[in-house]
Amino acid sequence: MFEQASWLNQPQQWSREGQRLKVRTDASTDFWRETHYGFVRDNGHFLFVETDGDFTAQVKIHSAFTHLYDQAGLMVRVDEAHWVKIGAELSDGVTLLSSVLTDGVSDWATGVFPGDPEAFWIRATVAKGVLRVQVSVDGVSWPLVRLAPFPVAASYRVGPYCCTPERGGLEVEFSELQVSAPNGKSLHDLS
Repeated sequence: MFEQASWLNQPQQWSREGQRLKVRTDASTDFWRETHYGFVRDNGHFLFVETDGDFTAQVKIHSAFTHLYDQAGLMVRVDEAHWVKIGAELSDGVTLLSSVLTDGVSDWATGVFPGDPEAFWIRATVAKGVLRVQVSVDGVSWPLVRLAPFPVAASYRVGPYCCTPERGGLEVEFSELQVSAPNGKSLHDLS
């Protein structure tokens, strides 16, 4: 699926090998709008496909997060002011499960990462104006990590993202990217 995708803010160093995408982040990259810090950054790396409306998407992420705000995961984007990024992010010396939901301004929700943050999956479903986010550390069990309203749109941009606000050089490998119609699973179905 990576061969069908397009870049927003293409990194200087990246490669695609079959169904694997390898990225090395550029310096001072991020996605953020206003809250607390007072600035807007929209220069993180995002490789996306366009959906035909509602969808379920998932991707596997491999990386070693070592510097403040190193981050990688899955992004869903309507436009520069309406998006969500979900993944792992290093903060205060700990790799956290992190999500930033942006509706004009950004929020930031974090939690304890439930397993090894060097290899994990993120799944996002957008259906009927609702965003459902799940994380898996084994590719089998998918606990819920966020449920939120999300803009209804004719199409969405969805795919892997990564950025390093405090440095450059984070190496990330993405694989197993899938985008399909919403999976229709119940909220408490962890499969």
